[in-house]
Parts: sequence; structure tokens; C-alpha cells
Amino acid sequence: MTTASTRLEARDVTLGYEQRVVAEGLTLAVPDGRVTVIVGPNACGKSTLLRALARLLAPSAGTVVLDGGDVRGYRTKEVARRLALLPQAVEVPDGISVLDLVARGRFAHQRMLRQWSRDDATAVRAAMAATGVDELADRGVGELSGGQRQRVLLAMVLAQQSGLLLLDEPTTFLDLAHQYEVLELCRRLNRERGDTIVAVLHDLNQAARYADHLVVMSAGRIVAEGPPAELLDAELVERVFGLPVQVIADPVTGSPLVIPLPGLDAGAGPGAGAAAHAGGAP
Repeated sequence: MTTASTRLEARDVTLGYEQRVVAEGLTLAVPDGRVTVIVGPNACGKSTLLRALARLLAPSAGTVVLDGGDVRGYRTKEVARRLALLPQAVEVPDGISVLDLVARGRFAHQRMLRQWSRDDATAVRAAMAATGVDELADRGVGELSGGQRQRVLLAMVLAQQSGLLLLDEPTTFLDLAHQYEVLELCRRLNRERGDTIVAVLHDLNQAARYADHLVVMSAGRIVAEGPPAELLDAELVERVFGLPVQVIADPVTGSPLVIPLPGLDAGAGPGAGAAAHAGGAP
């Protein structure tokens, strides 16, 4: 895919760890100002691609381009000013307050001769207000519910003011209500602030509901991408996940709704156990 407006793209990248190739031939232009969701079976390379886009994993071939330049040419702080990554697991210091954790999102803007500034304080307040955690400022992060904690982490990456957010499975470990709370927040941040969001999700129905642009991966390759309503059909889901389904329009949102069909052999196909990908919790 190519687009006239993209800050972040992968150009024919090959990715792996040591001598093991995990993904190859990946070309993706992330549409600016949209919500892009990457889906696919376990171990297909979704999080690996996200790590490469964030400059945490260097391609063995090809290039990741950020704001017109090879991402490997930027210093770490410069990358952090241009994009923000929320990984699956975030180590939070014991006893840290919500305010102090969100303030850590300003690290990329600190310099030797200019530490905390009025701009930093303004950015932190705005991020906390946008995620609805301003009233939690003095609470310890360890005291929070899973949904509250995830909103605080989103506030931290928003405080970077990059306008480009990469979220690796942001609903993992959350109950169903908090999953939708986080996804609704992400969509609101996109609609109201114009932030570009790239998220890895497991649940196809959540992906179809919240994505403007859907990227489907299988066996280390991108096999399809586009608007969910144009992309998701029974043939694609069965081919990628090994799961017989019916795809209908969601009666509430109109987005594609993937319904697993009965009688699936639990040991069959590339998506053995893939029913979880098609509804409910990831």
C-alpha cells in the first residue's frame, strides 16, 4: 500500500532474531490521522513488525522510514519525540504516583541545560485530562484497577506529544469492560486530537469495530490490508486463522461481525484455538 500522507512506513523489510527470520517482504504505509490495527494468528509477526516500526528491532533487509528519514538515523530521544510506543508489559516503579509516571513521558523533551519547564507541565496536564486520569494524580499506580492503569500508561505516551502512537496489545490482561473502555479512548484520541494510532489486537471483532485501516498478517507476511468492511470476509478469516466463520454486519455499528461456526476441530488449521480471535476477549 502507498499513500500520499504517511509519517511512518516499512519498505520491504525482513525481520528476525539472530539467524531466525520471523517476517519478510513487509511493506506498509501507515495512514496519517487514522487508526490502523494489525491482526493475525499467534507468532505471525505482528508485535515484531511493531517493534521494527518503533526502532526497537533493526531490519536485516529493507528500511523503516519515519518522517522521511531512515529511522535508524535518528537518535533515541529524537525517535521518542516523533513516535510513542506502549509495549505489552510496562515495568512501573514501586510506589510511583500517577502524576510522576505520566511526567516520565516528557523525558524525550529534557535537555542537559533545560529540565522541567512550563511546556512539560502543560503537556502532562493535557495528557491526563485527555485520558480522564487527572483526578488520580496523587494516587499510587499500584493502587489502580487494570483499566485505570492502562489509561495512565496511555497518558504517559500522550505526554510525549508525538502525534503517533504504537500500541502493542493494549487490551491484554484487561476484562471485557475495560478492553472496550481503552479502545473507545483510543478512538476518541484519534477523532478529537488527530493522533495516528497503530495497534496490535487479537480480537477480530474489536479490530473490525475500531480500525479505519486493517492489516492482516499470516506466517510472517502481510496478506491483506484495507478498510475492515471491504476486507473481512469468511474466506480471508478461514484462510488466515483456520476458522470457519460467517461474517455479517454488526447490527449496532455496521462493522463486520465475525461469528465462528460450530463443529470446529480444535486441533485443525493454522488458527488452532483461534476461536478466541473472533470474539469476546483476546
